[in-house]
Amino acid sequence: MPARIDLEQRRKDVIEAGFRLLVAEGFSGLSLRKVAAESGLNIGSVRHYFDDHRGLLVAAATEVGDRMGRRLTRYATDTLAGLKGEPAVDALQSFVEELLPLDDERRVESIVLMEFIVAARVNPDFRPVTEQMAADMRHVIADALGVLGVPEPAEEAERLVALLGGLALDAVTPHGSLTPTRLRRTLRAHLRSIV
Repeated sequence: MPARIDLEQRRKDVIEAGFRLLVAEGFSGLSLRKVAAESGLNIGSVRHYFDDHRGLLVAAATEVGDRMGRRLTRYATDTLAGLKGEPAVDALQSFVEELLPLDDERRVESIVLMEFIVAARVNPDFRPVTEQMAADMRHVIADALGVLGVPEPAEEAERLVALLGGLALDAVTPHGSLTPTRLRRTLRAHLRSIV
């Protein structure tokens, strides 16, 4: 009897292979042929899930957004209500750190997301996904800041999202050299200034 194929798991395996290639070679190194080889499948099997490398990149970026979203849902914003001072900073930092490349998994996610954002700069097909992800992030952060009683939470969320983007870029590119310790210290200084 032939083995049953878990189609959803195979799709995830293909996306994971895409993650590995994006980290190793960037967007220009992503092709369905390379993903097929990386995932141990033939190209026809990969094409069953994705018509082209653009579709695969959208799926990879969407998966990154979903993973970040699932981690953030572990932090109910109502638990922030009434917190002041260092406990508020601690809680907000734990929440926001879910979006930063502080371990191998989040580092890979940050790289994949940055590759997608850079590709969206010149490929308008990617823009709706990046715009929605950015809007979702600003909204979630603004909600958390609002619960903490931060004045003008939407405006502060814009600044915090910009800081997060810069920290992530600096942490995963040769441009910078932020270690997780330095990244956390920089983030904490900013959070103390707004909470």
